Amino acid sequence: MPASTRRTFLKTAAAAIPASYAFAQSSKITTSKLDEKIYMLSGAGCNVLAFTGTDGVTLIDGGLAQNASALAEAVAALPNSAPVRTLFNTHWHPEQTGSNQPLGMAGATIIAQENTRLWLTQNITYPWNGQKFKKFPKIAQPNKTFYDKGALDSGIRYGYIPDAAHTDGDLYVYFPQQDILAVGDAAYGQGWPFMDWWTGGWIGGIVGGLQRIQSTANRDTRIVPAQGPLLSLADITAQADMYGTIFDRLNQMLNKGRGPSEAVEAKPAKEFEAKMGNSDEFIRSAFESQWAYLSPDA
Repeated sequence: MPASTRRTFLKTAAAAIPASYAFAQSSKITTSKLDEKIYMLSGAGCNVLAFTGTDGVTLIDGGLAQNASALAEAVAALPNSAPVRTLFNTHWHPEQTGSNQPLGMAGATIIAQENTRLWLTQNITYPWNGQKFKKFPKIAQPNKTFYDKGALDSGIRYGYIPDAAHTDGDLYVYFPQQDILAVGDAAYGQGWPFMDWWTGGWIGGIVGGLQRIQSTANRDTRIVPAQGPLLSLADITAQADMYGTIFDRLNQMLNKGRGPSEAVEAKPAKEFEAKMGNSDEFIRSAFESQWAYLSPDA
């Protein structure tokens, strides 16, 4: 594909993201107990984990901004609840960062990978549909960032997923005592994933991210994605194999000079559609993500 064609595509991205890729919105929060101290809260825009430690509550992601009050009420109603002292942003998207401002104003420590903080300090406009995201005020930006990995005094461990599965700032949070691993959107619990190639995500990164999760988890680990039900190591292994197959097929097409529409017509994920649903928009986005990743300055 000529560089000029890639450049035109990356600036205009004519194919729109379907409604199923839109940011989920809900305000009814449901609570699931995973452990005596860990609860999964669903309905805020993503799966939120709450750890009720002795020094306050730790949240993994904060839902959408319009659901922040409902989420705060749900957290306050948990057994042995306390003020939220720590909030992790698994990446920069609105479903993950909607509680940043109120919790930042309350003095909470907001932890994120450095790339996530950088995205939140600038205005972002998606080229494929014109959707805009305003930069966060200083008080709502992560105030504790890292590049590789870290740990809290409570024993919670966290680390960077540098493969760019969903964005280039994905992180995981691991609770070793409970063997629970939160991975944000580096793995999906339902449906085809959304690859935000404008901020670093790509199909090869999905494969790499899942392989990294495999190396962090074990067969008993409960893996918490940002969307959908809990996953097991077997689920992650199956996903890694599936996306690896799709990536190889798309890479071969890219090397032959094919384009997104030709990739969609070739149906490289056909055998997975009975379980996953129609793959056309995912394949288009996955192919486009290769252009964005391999020619970032085109």
